[in-house]
Amino acid sequence: MNNEELKIQVGSNIARLRKAAGLTQADLGERLSYTDKAVSKWERGESMPDVLTLMQLAQELGTDLNTIVGFDEAAEKTPVQETLPKSKGRRRLADHGVIQKLCSILVWFVALFTYVIADAFGAQHPWMVYVAAVPVNAIVLLSLRSAWHVFDWNKVLISVIMWGSLLFIDVLIWLSWQVNVWRIFLLGALGQAAIVLWFQLFPGDHDE
Repeated sequence: MNNEELKIQVGSNIARLRKAAGLTQADLGERLSYTDKAVSKWERGESMPDVLTLMQLAQELGTDLNTIVGFDEAAEKTPVQETLPKSKGRRRLADHGVIQKLCSILVWFVALFTYVIADAFGAQHPWMVYVAAVPVNAIVLLSLRSAWHVFDWNKVLISVIMWGSLLFIDVLIWLSWQVNVWRIFLLGALGQAAIVLWFQLFPGDHDE
């Protein structure tokens, strides 16, 4: 089997296993930090993922590297649906969405609880907990999605963390010492430019 034949074989296996898992090309690409264009190229045999990505593919599709590459003869004899339920991919995505919502609710529940306690004891400016909850919520979501190898919202979440933190610092300094430090947001402008450039340098589509 030459290189071109191997690409076609691997692409065919990826497409077959992806469809059996009930995933779109975008779904699979999102899990691997690639675009749907890259996945489409793999499946058409125009390019082939590196070894590490092939191992990630096998893990996400609930199979092994031999099946992805096409060396496992038993793969054709055993229906994929028997070993990989079609609803598995959709169910996992749904579970991830529910987990993110529950974690966000927990963050704001803690913020509300802290506000109620602080206000009951006469603390000054207890509403500041809500300002702090914005970057905290983004940090929680960023951690979860990174753990799941889902990176499509990283740029937005990192930006929210940065701007939310700067807003908290600015308001805190104003309330504590009545000093206007609005110039701190100039750091945010530089930081935002750095974030945009970083994601241009390391885009999700490594195959381009």
